[in-house]
Amino acid sequence: MGGYREERGARTGAVLWRVSAGPDHRVLPDGAVDLLWWRERLVVAGPDTRAVLVDAEPGEEVAGLRLPPGAVPEVLGVPASELVDTRTDLGGLVGHRVADPGRPPADVGDLLERVLVGLWQRADPDRAALRLAAAVDRRLAAGMPVAAVAAGLGLPLRTLHRVALRAFGHAPQTLARIRRVQRALDLARRGTPLARVAVDAGYTDQAHLTREVTRFAGLPPRRLLRS
Repeated sequence: MGGYREERGARTGAVLWRVSAGPDHRVLPDGAVDLLWWRERLVVAGPDTRAVLVDAEPGEEVAGLRLPPGAVPEVLGVPASELVDTRTDLGGLVGHRVADPGRPPADVGDLLERVLVGLWQRADPDRAALRLAAAVDRRLAAGMPVAAVAAGLGLPLRTLHRVALRAFGHAPQTLARIRRVQRALDLARRGTPLARVAVDAGYTDQAHLTREVTRFAGLPPRRLLRS
């Protein structure tokens, strides 16, 4: 992903990212929901189930703040499952709870953090729900099987399913698959041969890896890594 960079926000500790995009810029599912500054608008990018091609101008910069796990229902007031594969103006979700910046901000990252802090303060989120979502996310990102995640957290599988849909917009099995593709691509970008990537990321074989990457990224691994 050319020109991509990220940092921790000074106000919130959330991940702030920027990318210099271009025509047909490919955004892969990552299990997250982002608050974007996109063409002078505040936009919520919901959880994706497939790659999205962004029609940006050459060199156009997109900036975003990755919302913490579980923040969508607690701070935006809707289950993440209602935002799957959508791009929605923030004002349409929260109305008067967010101020229109009026003009391009001097520091986009600071704007995004201030907006999140303001929403957080007004929402008074359920801290226990946020901790549970973070625990689910952490375990799935590490490659723990869904059944083991449920058992480790003392949850029936049906309860974990409901928690994941509300917090992330994905069933836990889908979120686990997305996280595994992320781990596999991280290994491949570091130069690990694809046959070894398949083993290390927990796929049955390289063909299984190829099917899963193609399912979520829209391209097989070799073409994706060259793009």
